[in-house]
Amino acid sequence: MDQVQAMRIFTRIVELGSFSRAAERLQLPRATVSNTLKRLEQRLGVRLLIRTTRQVQVTHEGTLYYQRCVQLLGALEEADTLFSHQKLQPSGKARIDMPHSLAREIVIPALDDFYRRYPDITLALGANDTHVDLLREGVDCVLRAWETEDDSLVARRIAQLPQLTCASPAYLRERGVPQSIDHLQRHRAVGYFSLANNRDYPLEFCRDGKLELRELPARLSVSGADAYTSGARAGMGLIQAARYSLAPWLEKGDLVEVLAATPPPPMPIYIMYPPGRFLAPRVRVLIDWLIWLFEPHKSSDMAVFPANARKQGK
Repeated sequence: MDQVQAMRIFTRIVELGSFSRAAERLQLPRATVSNTLKRLEQRLGVRLLIRTTRQVQVTHEGTLYYQRCVQLLGALEEADTLFSHQKLQPSGKARIDMPHSLAREIVIPALDDFYRRYPDITLALGANDTHVDLLREGVDCVLRAWETEDDSLVARRIAQLPQLTCASPAYLRERGVPQSIDHLQRHRAVGYFSLANNRDYPLEFCRDGKLELRELPARLSVSGADAYTSGARAGMGLIQAARYSLAPWLEKGDLVEVLAATPPPPMPIYIMYPPGRFLAPRVRVLIDWLIWLFEPHKSSDMAVFPANARKQGK
């Protein structure tokens, strides 16, 4: 039995949570994947996986063996590319995931520069505002507007994007332009709710170096960034989001900034990827390019507050 191939098959099963998906990803017959795992367990003398009709569970021994396999396979790949990557352009497919607005307004418009630098890399870019399991989904790295609580990922803050409060002209004609966060009694917001607990996030304001929260009634609550902006444009209430994502609507006059003296705290942007494993050259250059792309947004002259109520990806 090819030990390296067996380790690769085992790690793919763990990461994808499925024998069939691992076989598909590795372009191997499912029987080969299953038999390889059986022989591997027999050789080691331990049970690595518990297979049921619905899922694959990793045993304690399997977890320990997986962690070691990742390290060894990473070292092997690093050795194989130690010299070749200095001579050859990185190549292959890299998969990245990020919020819709970051993809639409910042990353995709700049991709021509990336492909000029790395013409042999292809990208699979997922655009969504929810949590992604990198290992299970086969994603190399993600951009998010919140720091992960998953200890299995490296999280690097690469930017802080200014945010603002705004509403549609029709809404402001109906409710009036708020002059202070102390005078929001007559106002409502477009709610943005967490998929984890189904609760709306409050609005956030920075005043005198402190973070103040305001909970306003919401006629409409959403869970996506595009729907959030659309709700404001339709006159449903106040919203808060990154300035870059609202710029087109502000320029057209569909939205109007309010309460500029007490803006929301800047939105942090993190790039996250699995630690403890060698990053393939195609993934490393993608991460480095994204850090370069967001360099102009790296700092802010505003105070940085804990992300206690960050809206995902707006």
